[in-house]
Amino acid sequence: VLIGTETSQRKWVQYEIKKAWEKGEGLIGIYIHNLKDENSNQAIKGRNPFNLFKIGEKNMADIVKVYDPPYQISTNVYDHIKNNIENWVEEGITIRNKN
Repeated sequence: VLIGTETSQRKWVQYEIKKAWEKGEGLIGIYIHNLKDENSNQAIKGRNPFNLFKIGEKNMADIVKVYDPPYQISTNVYDHIKNNIENWVEEGITIRNKN
């Protein structure tokens, strides 16, 4: 789940998170607030959408790993995501298989 400013408020994002978990799919989140949009603006950091869900007694945000690239410059953020996303996805699958 790419987490932007309003991602947690989007009903279809919430729907897709719920359905993915029900299907047993791995989930991760990646904050994208430091990537530039089509107008070269950087958005503010959005809320973690996984905080909206419970898995038994646990908050889903305590299970699903969310990554926040440690850079402010858009090109560095993009490169960090590009260079790590494959491993992050694998980690999300591993975490899901344990839960």
